[in-house]
Amino acid sequence: MDSGTSAGGGVGFCGLLTVVFITLRLTGVIDWSWAWVLAPIWIPVALVLSVLVLLAFIAVVVMVIEAAIEGRRQ
Repeated sequence: MDSGTSAGGGVGFCGLLTVVFITLRLTGVIDWSWAWVLAPIWIPVALVLSVLVLLAFIAVVVMVIEAAIEGRRQ
């Protein structure tokens, strides 16, 4: 086994932050709502989904504009 290479798996920053927040919430150190305790999980997902929705919206607008331009040519 080559000890010079790494698989790169494991817990990322958001996963570690979630574990820390859950631990702090369960021990009573913080009194946040569970929505904010779990925010490191749902905020990145929400950002990615927002970007995808925005890109889909832009694609639809471009297609409508191109269809309107093509309709005027005929």
